[in-house]
Amino acid sequence: MDRGRATRSRRGTVSRRSTAQRRGIAIGVTVATVAGLAAVTWPALAGEDPPRSERTPSGPSRQIVDALARDLSLTEAQARARLDREQWARGTTQRLRTELGAGYGGTWLAADGNQLMVAVTDQAAADRVRAAGAEPKVVTRNAGQLDTVKASLDRIADEATPDVAGWYVDVSNNRVVVRAQPGTEADVRRFVRTSGAPAGAVEVVASAEAPVPLIDVRGGDPYVIDDRARCSIGFSVVGGFVTAGHCGAPGATTSSPDGVAQGVVSASSFPGDDWGVVETNDDWVPQPVVNDFDGGTISVAGGQEAPVGSSICRFGATTGARCGVVEALNATVVYPEGTVTGLTRTNVCAEPGDSGGSWMSGDQAQGVTSGGSGDCTVGGTTFFQPLTEILDVNELTLVTTANGPGAPPADPPAGTEPPATEPPAATEPPATEPPAATEPPSPPPGSECAEHKALKAATLGAGSRQVQPAGRYFRAGHGRQVGCLDGPSGANFDLVLQKWSRGGWRTVAVSDGPTADEQISYSGSAGFYRYRVEARRGSGDYTLGFSVR
Repeated sequence: MDRGRATRSRRGTVSRRSTAQRRGIAIGVTVATVAGLAAVTWPALAGEDPPRSERTPSGPSRQIVDALARDLSLTEAQARARLDREQWARGTTQRLRTELGAGYGGTWLAADGNQLMVAVTDQAAADRVRAAGAEPKVVTRNAGQLDTVKASLDRIADEATPDVAGWYVDVSNNRVVVRAQPGTEADVRRFVRTSGAPAGAVEVVASAEAPVPLIDVRGGDPYVIDDRARCSIGFSVVGGFVTAGHCGAPGATTSSPDGVAQGVVSASSFPGDDWGVVETNDDWVPQPVVNDFDGGTISVAGGQEAPVGSSICRFGATTGARCGVVEALNATVVYPEGTVTGLTRTNVCAEPGDSGGSWMSGDQAQGVTSGGSGDCTVGGTTFFQPLTEILDVNELTLVTTANGPGAPPADPPAGTEPPATEPPAATEPPATEPPAATEPPSPPPGSECAEHKALKAATLGAGSRQVQPAGRYFRAGHGRQVGCLDGPSGANFDLVLQKWSRGGWRTVAVSDGPTADEQISYSGSAGFYRYRVEARRGSGDYTLGFSVR
């Protein structure tokens, strides 16, 4: 946004518009197939009050309570009691952080969500914590010292290899945790030593996590970026909304799924951070609500940050409402595209298509989905960009029930449903990189690529892409990389060779002929490499062979 618009946003000024222009937006909505579009909650006239039975009562919404009870195995009464306790914990955390100063080492909720724990560095601070109704734990390092240790790792983030999944401050154990691929812990410890972090302040733990941004063009009720990619809306701000930074660069245009012009990306940051701001046109009125994926909306009352251990719920276009707990604040994640720091780590599952979606703790907005690992079948880890930083950096005002227009009805008025049309087809394949099939076909006898030492066979869907070998990478010494792709007749597949460099994957060679048979030959230095197979046209089984000569 321009400076004048940003200043108005910070002060919370809302311009008056005609009745025809006062249209609301549903946040983080569902399905994207042609058949599913009719079920989406579409913009409604903001001037129309919802029926009394649909208005949101005070306190946590029923949808939050139900989702929390389901995902944390709680009764309704237990879920409501936990939310009440966490509301108290948020306020107490803010007060103690200020009162304790250098004696403060962080806060977290115990596993049952009932006891608020506070790390302190001296007995005087411990007494003040008890007086506030929380339980102290005396530790060696205060919060500032832990952040300094983490910052020392952030400074050398470009030197991290793909063996490093990321790092974060573990306040409950008064240390910084670095997650490494199993079997690579010794190499990662050498990386940690180069940061100059004090001995004992960092622990390297084995983890199979391999976080990637959860961008996907198959969202639910997404907004469309440059007529080709789609993400979910995060939260309304005066003048527009916030979302994930990896969804679009400044200047990218956005629209509704049926092609109605919506706005422009006025600011974004990725990697480093993962936030984006969309400035909407006058046809859109930001509403203080989040789609609950159950036919209604959830009201946003504020943006008070939840401490570690708090329950939290995510709302995304692909998997709807999912809940879990906050595991760490100020986490650093090493994505293939680069390092992102300052994220919040959770045990909530997510899948491609959930990017940019909303995170809520009770009725408090927390952030927007960045990325993660795993899925909602086996479970996973998901990170979100905290909302506070997005608002502060861009001088934005969050639209809440206290300062925003009335919440729209759960369903559009009769006759206002837009046509069930898909956005224009992408000119590039979706930016998702699913692993190879869990049961890949065997390489066909006599394959043109059979002479290579490494052979991978898999099936690729139309318009998709896969990373090989098996969604990961391989080490190679100095020499000539030779890759061979043998794909289905009548299809057009491309073969891409990438090398890990300066914290991200860099394309070093491409073979993009008109068929599905491709050859790559590249002379390069020792390092980490991976191949990517992309379907430009058609689908089917393929064989990839590669070796170093």
